[in-house]
Amino acid sequence: MSSDVERRSRRAGGRPISVSFEFFPPKTPEMEATLWNSITRLAPLAPKFVSVTYGAGGSTRERTHTTVERIVKETRLAPAAHLTCVSATKGEVDEVVRGYWDAGVRHIVALRGDPPGGVGQTYEPHGEGYRTTADLVAGIRRSANFEVSVSAYPEKHPESPSFDTDLDILAAKVDAGATRAITQCFFDNDLYFAFLDKARARGIDVPIVPGILPVSNFKQAKNFSEKTGTYMPDWLAARFEGLDNDPETRKLIAAAVAAEQVFDLVDRGVTEFHFYTLNRADLVYAICHLLGIRPPQEAGQGSGAAAA
Repeated sequence: MSSDVERRSRRAGGRPISVSFEFFPPKTPEMEATLWNSITRLAPLAPKFVSVTYGAGGSTRERTHTTVERIVKETRLAPAAHLTCVSATKGEVDEVVRGYWDAGVRHIVALRGDPPGGVGQTYEPHGEGYRTTADLVAGIRRSANFEVSVSAYPEKHPESPSFDTDLDILAAKVDAGATRAITQCFFDNDLYFAFLDKARARGIDVPIVPGILPVSNFKQAKNFSEKTGTYMPDWLAARFEGLDNDPETRKLIAAAVAAEQVFDLVDRGVTEFHFYTLNRADLVYAICHLLGIRPPQEAGQGSGAAAA
């Protein structure tokens, strides 16, 4: 495995592979324990940052802020707080931004956000709020010198009439001050590279980091893909066929499938990954281990692994 990691690192231009992780704020004490167990498990891998999501309509605003503040106070991780335009005035959003800065946060993931009614409902900007993500990015950058990440859609945002419109929106977010784009999850790497080519041709030059969703529950992933218009290849369905009542084998298949996707991206030059953890550490930890991303004591034991 050591030689495989070194070979892939060379194919990626000799640059070390880096990762970031996404979590969501917990609703219950049990979910909070799961989250913090996952953070504790993944923190030694030295991610570039960890992001914390923000519910539709700002429904998790306080929980997001509490989670981010705890990360700042109790860990050495760099948190990136999600922030949306939905159901809030500019003044309310600006107050949240200032609160993050005062709490020690220096990175925000700026998103338009889903309508309060959920995916598939019509989005209506708040009459006194930021109307678009580009407006939100500009507002954040006016408040303080935040790093700002935004979303990107290799298969086009489901509400966009065309790829060209989608690229125009991404370009506007970058022009407003976004420093990185993170893609929605995808399961066909060719779609990511086709999108990357289109974005570069459009003049979008910020890093476009692939968002990876390890599929531990195929039915849930399939439902998500149907709602968001994400293409799910037939071969992926075949890998999980017959395993509905076999969770242990599903975990093994999930690790193999995600590692295969990530290794293909590395072989094609990708060096940075954003993992949607779903607040579960084991599968993501295993993929990072295969990539050669290890805690310092393991990485120093002659493995030749690439450091995060």
